[in-house]
Amino acid sequence: MKHLIFIILTVAALSLSAQDKPKLVVGIVVDQMRQEYLYRFEKKFGPGGFKRLMSDGFMLKNAHYNYVPTYTGPGHASVYTGTTPAIHGIIANDWFDKTLKKAVNCVGDENQKPVGIEVGNGDVSPWRLLSTTITDELKLATQKRGKVIGLSMKDRGAVLPAGHMADGAYWFDSPSGKFISSTYYKPGLPLWLEKVNSLNLADQYLNREWKTLLPVEQYTESGPDDSPYENRIKGKEEKPVFPYNLRQMRTKSTGYELIVASGFGCDLLTDVVKAALDGEELGKDEITDFLTVSYSSPDYVGHAMGPNSVEIEDTYLRLDRNIQDLLSELDKKVGTGQYIVFLTADHAVSDVPQYLKDNKIPAGLFRESFAEAGINDFLKKYFPDKKIVEKISNDQVFLNQEAFTGDPKSTGVDRLIVTELITQYLMGTDGVANVFTSSSLRSSDYGEKGLKGSVVRGFNPKRSGDIAFVLEPNWLSSSYVTGTTHGSGYTYDTHVPILFYGWGVRKGSSSQLHVITDIAPTLSVLLKIKFPSGCTGQPITEITD
Repeated sequence: MKHLIFIILTVAALSLSAQDKPKLVVGIVVDQMRQEYLYRFEKKFGPGGFKRLMSDGFMLKNAHYNYVPTYTGPGHASVYTGTTPAIHGIIANDWFDKTLKKAVNCVGDENQKPVGIEVGNGDVSPWRLLSTTITDELKLATQKRGKVIGLSMKDRGAVLPAGHMADGAYWFDSPSGKFISSTYYKPGLPLWLEKVNSLNLADQYLNREWKTLLPVEQYTESGPDDSPYENRIKGKEEKPVFPYNLRQMRTKSTGYELIVASGFGCDLLTDVVKAALDGEELGKDEITDFLTVSYSSPDYVGHAMGPNSVEIEDTYLRLDRNIQDLLSELDKKVGTGQYIVFLTADHAVSDVPQYLKDNKIPAGLFRESFAEAGINDFLKKYFPDKKIVEKISNDQVFLNQEAFTGDPKSTGVDRLIVTELITQYLMGTDGVANVFTSSSLRSSDYGEKGLKGSVVRGFNPKRSGDIAFVLEPNWLSSSYVTGTTHGSGYTYDTHVPILFYGWGVRKGSSSQLHVITDIAPTLSVLLKIKFPSGCTGQPITEITD
């Protein structure tokens, strides 16, 4: 009997040692999460969510984005390509296309149609993403046998992480309340997702009341629930305070949009993620699969309420339970120690500028539309018959190229004069810290330090504007006095969590500086596959060595 037990244990040990790769990688991106949330809310987290990742995994305490703008589209692209907008080309969520002379979306694709509904936001694909992703590299390394699935409430949060070769990417369609896809992937939804959609989960959640998980007076890590710095959520006529009667509020809103901006948005996505684990049979064989998950609801809540709100704290306490639920599901379905999870964010967030001003901290709002009109009026003194500025977008000035047609010599001089005049105008504008011309950015070193380096790494010569500018700390490109946003290169927008957990990851932490582009090459080393084609990051040696 003892001999038999010895043989069984030996075979099991040999089998485990033969597995030199995880069965599944789960990438979790939280839309708008500060590193400090892990510390601020830690006492209220349960043992099996964020705390499990922090105590049993490896945590980078000093991880930052190294470019601007710190937006959702570029953030997801940078996590999975291991490079920045200068190379992967996703320069914003939406940007002004110099050739088409109109705004384009980072995943918009007029050649595609929605799948799962007749009309909706399904005309999308990753075609504007110029680099491969770590998920693409897994598909290439496994001869397409490794499965890649992307899930999010936002289309860009599902499409960009899943890459060009994904087996499927699925996101929430607010008008219909269903998860949908694009013809880029497949002509129809998988059976498991059709079954999920048939349950009308969004409808079930919207018939509930969003109230705090704990008594509201225990939310001492946040400001008062009744705050003048918060936006009203559509459908709630009175002040933005708990509780939120979603059943009543939805009668004054459109479709199922409230679910995304409520505490139940992460619950809904977690339900779909668990269904995908089963439906796609992820992690069921020895070939590594990859599941990308992007929790979008914290961004919607954060924009409306700000990082000091009770709503954002409650959202993260609920997300903590979602993480615990997901990890437990992975333990059961894939096996403890058989998977890797990494968790990060696509950007952090600024405090509400008006709150800072009321507390004697310099802050302000910069209105791009006002600047655009002001610059054009200013330039009429020198060029009375021309409209010089085509558009100001994402803190960049796009010149009207038709204003510089004709003799190259004279128009070249005009362009130089215009560039200098616009620079002078912007430098004299409240809230502007510095201005950079496209020529100075193109000639700069990719590794340049400081804020200029962040602009360089976010500047794609073919897609970005002719002039870029940087605002002063705590100044936002926004017209809203309440609520907040993100996008800068300052630490309140760049400092995000990076946590690795599971197969091949030792326990520990590091305060060494690491940038977001280090995630993808770290995974490449762990999975023993190529780095993404545009990768500029480096493996996190505290994890890999």
